[in-house]
Order: sequence, then C-alpha cells, then structure tokens
Amino acid sequence: MATPHISAPDGAFAKTVLMPGDPLRAKLLAETFLDNPELVTSVRNIFGYTGTYKGVRLSVMASGMGIPSIGIYSYELYTGYNVENIIRIGSAGSYTERLNVLDVVLADSAVSDSTYALLNSGNLSHVLYPTPRINETILAKAKELGVNCLLGRVNSADVFYGTDKSETWQELRDRTGADCVEMESFGLFENARALGKGAACLLTISDSFITKQALPAEERQKSFMEMMHLALESAIEL
Repeated sequence: MATPHISAPDGAFAKTVLMPGDPLRAKLLAETFLDNPELVTSVRNIFGYTGTYKGVRLSVMASGMGIPSIGIYSYELYTGYNVENIIRIGSAGSYTERLNVLDVVLADSAVSDSTYALLNSGNLSHVLYPTPRINETILAKAKELGVNCLLGRVNSADVFYGTDKSETWQELRDRTGADCVEMESFGLFENARALGKGAACLLTISDSFITKQALPAEERQKSFMEMMHLALESAIEL
C-alpha cells in the first residue's frame, strides 16, 4: 500500500533498488538502462521506476538530498514495500590526492556528526557500515568489468556551505578519517542496520578539494555512466 511519501501500489518495487539523489538521474538511469521502465511513484517529483535489466526485475528511485530525506525514502521502501537491498549511487567531493575526479568509490564506512542514528534507534556510533555481502558483490563485479573501484570512508555531512565558524575541510578530514564527502550514506546505513536490511553506497568523484577541479552539472550527469553500469551489474547479482 502507499506510504506517506510513496504512491506506488503493493509489489511495485523489486527487491533491490538503486537510489540516486537526483530525480532526473533516476529518470535517466531507468530510461537508458531498464527494459520497459514503469514510473511507479512521483510524489513531490521524487521519481521511482521499476523495469528489468538483463531479464532481472530492478527498481530505481531518487532519495532527494541529505540524511533526513534518504532516511524517509529508504525506511518506507524497506518497511512498506519489502525492499531488501538499496544501493545509493551518487557523487562525492574528494578530500585526498588518492581520489581524483571521475574515480569510482565504494564506501567502506560512513562517518557523520549527524544525530540521525541516535534519534532513530539510540545508536551512539558516529561511524556506520555497509552490508558486507553487497560490497563484496560490487568489488567482484568491478574486477570482472575492469572498473577501478576504490574503497573509501565517506563523510555524510549535514552542512553544505558552512560559515567562518565551521571546521575547515582539512580539519574535518583529519578528525574523521574521511576520504570524501557526500550527504546521505550515514542515514541509509543506519536504516539498513536497524531494520536488518542491505545497503551500500557507490560514488563518482565529481570535484576535488585538493585540485579544485569540478565537473559542471551537465557533464556530471553524463560522466557517471561507468558507476551506474557497475551498480546495475552488481544489483542483478543480489
């Protein structure tokens, strides 16, 4: 049945969902890669599609931006639609010379100053982890496809801009041990942990704090195809 934020009927979602932040990226992925993609929900223009990829039923749905947003949508997919696995696919900014623009990164942990885990389940940890079996599947598929998929710790930030009172990115990197920054994974990993579900996060580096290189929005959309392909090939193995 429909949830407060998803209008799809029972059975509308596959057991595995790929979850970009941007609704237009969800649309692009579904219409480019899925056979017979069906728009199953569009509440608040958060698009969700289900179709098949190489004969396997698969869904794609946007999360919006930030931990609270992915927290809502992943929770409703896990509990309202019996989704078993969610792979976040998105972009990140690099804190290190090791990760360059267009590199593909698989999160091996997510660190955050967010209180989401505490308020959600009393979880005091500020470092959360993806599901090992999903990460193992992605790494094996990357090797098979010849994709250089790098592991890294992700900082899931609550603040995008900050002020002169904020930590510098260098201070934050050194304190947390993070290799790159985005805004969602911590919330997804917490929901998966609390609900006994599966989660992973696969990212493309879109900009670098080190080199100051950054992809324009349109180029960013087109340049993530390698990461999306890896996510699709991995998802059908779950």
